[in-house]
Amino acid sequence: MLTYVGKGYSQAFTDNYDRIIERLVRGEEIMIGEGPDEICQPLLETDAPHCHNDSVMERDAQALHDVGQLLGQKLQIGDRVTIGYPTLESFRQAFVDGITRTACSGCEWFELCTAVSANAYSGVKLRVAE
Repeated sequence: MLTYVGKGYSQAFTDNYDRIIERLVRGEEIMIGEGPDEICQPLLETDAPHCHNDSVMERDAQALHDVGQLLGQKLQIGDRVTIGYPTLESFRQAFVDGITRTACSGCEWFELCTAVSANAYSGVKLRVAE
């Protein structure tokens, strides 16, 4: 989400992701879920969705842990998080510093996300007012 620049698995995927980002920009909370989430929804309609793979579930669990550490709390399924400007900036810096990158290991988007964060998040869709 931090490095989303409008690229994805398919047009349906990016259209869906764009709608989700628009809601977050308007201040909607993120609910921590388990398993394939709303972002993954368009992939579930394909022949072989990877959303159910063990590697994806492990990355999700690691990301939940890392983000919880960053926020100073233990996040659990069902918790809600709002992404305001200070939180977003904190998340971005932690990503650049590698604090929240453990879950990125093995992800096919690793290089793109690295390039986006190294370029000061230029072109990202998730922007919130200060």
